[in-house]
Amino acid sequence: MPKKILLVDDEPEILEICRDYLKASGFDVVTARDGAQGLSAARREKPDLLVLDLMMPEMDGLDLCRAIRRDSNVPIIMLTARVEESDKLVGLEIGADDYITKPFSPRELVARVKVVLRRVSGDLTAEMIRVENISLDRAHYEVQIGRRAVQLTPTEFEIMATLMSQPGRIFSRTQLLNAAHGVAFESYERAIDSHIRNLRHKLEPDELIVTVHGVGYKFHADSEAA
Repeated sequence: MPKKILLVDDEPEILEICRDYLKASGFDVVTARDGAQGLSAARREKPDLLVLDLMMPEMDGLDLCRAIRRDSNVPIIMLTARVEESDKLVGLEIGADDYITKPFSPRELVARVKVVLRRVSGDLTAEMIRVENISLDRAHYEVQIGRRAVQLTPTEFEIMATLMSQPGRIFSRTQLLNAAHGVAFESYERAIDSHIRNLRHKLEPDELIVTVHGVGYKFHADSEAA
């Protein structure tokens, strides 16, 4: 069964060309012209991935992303015409997994969609990682701290898996982004800080991920001090 993609953008030309390219790549595509329609479509269609424009009438991409993240961890790619890095980081901070700056190639969109879905679909090697009372199950895309399940977005999950794979090792931002996206994008380097903040908020205790100033991040385990 083909994966279902929901495209939400108020520009008909962008919707049409992105829909055509995604369909040509084998995806089932649903479209919406504004944020309110997009939210209804997301709840009705249960897509496997959403592509949201940042600037839209009725409900913009940020508000739509917030609404979806209240009850779903479905992968989200955000489209933005804004060039300021701070504007782009806002979307990542509220749970978007990736962003693409307009104007963009529809082939780039298709490639990014495939990368994100590949992370979610289990095409990666199944693996169980355990550190102290924390377990990460790649096969079922689950993270648990003790008996508490932690709901992570696909990007957060891959960052967590990378950090947990070698507790105590310091990973640079570029290394973490490479693990999350499959390729390191130089302009994304500071975006990792937004994902780390989200992870810390969800993990509780937040000191599980330690900042090494000027270098990167590491996963803290009590056993590393032994």
